[in-house]
Amino acid sequence: MSALAALSAGIPSPPISGFDLGPLPVRFYALAIILGVILGAMVTDRRYTARGGPEGATWDMVIIMVPIGIVGARIYHVISSPSAYFGENGDPVRALYIWEGGLGIWGGVAAGALAAWWMLRSRGLSFTRFADAAAPGLLIAQAVGRLGNYVNQELYGAETEVPWGLQIDAYPGVLFHPTFLYELLWNLAAAALLILLDRRFRIGGGRLFALYVVFYTAGRVWIEYLRIDDAEMVLGLRLNVWTSILLFTAGLIAYFLLGARERRRREQGQLDLEEAEDDAAGQGVADPDSAPETEPETPTAAPNPISKSETGGAVRETVDGEPESRSGPSEG
Repeated sequence: MSALAALSAGIPSPPISGFDLGPLPVRFYALAIILGVILGAMVTDRRYTARGGPEGATWDMVIIMVPIGIVGARIYHVISSPSAYFGENGDPVRALYIWEGGLGIWGGVAAGALAAWWMLRSRGLSFTRFADAAAPGLLIAQAVGRLGNYVNQELYGAETEVPWGLQIDAYPGVLFHPTFLYELLWNLAAAALLILLDRRFRIGGGRLFALYVVFYTAGRVWIEYLRIDDAEMVLGLRLNVWTSILLFTAGLIAYFLLGARERRRREQGQLDLEEAEDDAAGQGVADPDSAPETEPETPTAAPNPISKSETGGAVRETVDGEPESRSGPSEG
């Protein structure tokens, strides 16, 4: 078969969705999620360390965030698609069958973010710094995770005649929009754009994470329009379309409000060290996030009357955002 003929035949679906390793069933869906988590965590760890985060802190949090995020993602999926589990001919027990597919990204992001916030707060570290560092990594993880939908032959779009249409075993001779591929490419492009914008403008203070929400939901809206799987409908639109529209609006508002809040507080001299660094990032000060973020230490001796700024033991910012001293690696 020529290359042109193969292309016109569409994208074939994988013949299997997993294999058995002795008594242990291994599902490609799970492997796609694991690979996505690893790649996303690697990107996040590099960016977080470059922004001054403690080395290894990302991996410490991933161990807790991932299982909590998966539980949250499954709960969101079951709530947003209840008919398959609690409707007519539904099976509630299948709500536990995560390996069959069905994870709602916003449940995962919300649960994982809550876990990250709690862990960072307990260690005296900034949540917004970590969230900004994690934004591109989240998109990369989501992109790779969509390969799980491909191997499961699920969540595809409407029938199509485009040469890159997806073959589905249950419908021989018919091609469908490969929505998994559309979202994979969209997420990778959005991740690259976030990294480029951050390098150019040094966006901090939670604003880069807000842009992650904006970029992802913008793509999710049109991709949802193509999908034909069963979904809860609200006022003629899929529930996930409404969710994406609301989150897109919230992310856009949050981006501008966070920027205005930091500028106002900077002018009033009310920013603490972390906020001043992130605000300086948004104003284009060179390497604003390179100051190392360290966990608070318990004092073991009486306080020295000499201030830290006199000894050079701390990195501090002046009110107008210009650094007095600076240390730590810059982001590559």
